[in-house]
Amino acid sequence: MSLEKQLRSRNHRRSGLVRPASGFTLIEMVVVVAIVLIISAMAMPMARNMIRSYRLNAAASSISGAIQSTRYQAIMVGCPYTLAFTSTSINYQLATQNITGTPPACASTYSNVGGAVPWSTSNEISLSSSVTLTFNPSGTVTSNQTGAPPTTLTIGVGGMSKVITVSGVGYVSTISK
Repeated sequence: MSLEKQLRSRNHRRSGLVRPASGFTLIEMVVVVAIVLIISAMAMPMARNMIRSYRLNAAASSISGAIQSTRYQAIMVGCPYTLAFTSTSINYQLATQNITGTPPACASTYSNVGGAVPWSTSNEISLSSSVTLTFNPSGTVTSNQTGAPPTTLTIGVGGMSKVITVSGVGYVSTISK
């Protein structure tokens, strides 16, 4: 390469036609962070409501499952069972009249089966009122609520609620309110 071409290429680099190093300016970074913060602030309430909805659905499923399995247990064992839900806790207690004597017969008093069982993992979910359900070996269900069946339990969290209805023959349905 001739000397003249070398000088021209050196002057060309010095004149600023060479590309500067790429990167982000502080203003660009601040704008991106601000946009991310705004989107996050808008998404938080939706995420919180979604988590509450999942917890409410899980609690309703847990209560429905406990009711159905207790009914089946009473039918299978042949002795009455009770399932007590208290509004001051997120637990239920199962009790039965044990089989005793010869010939086998159901005892006259109820005794607890194990300890209290949680129906929710979240303390923010509440039960509207305490209810005790009695399951007979014939498959029928009665409760301590006044009036005839069906029995209703209402659980709620953050403005959302579900009504769990138990018919006199043990059919369980859940309705969102």
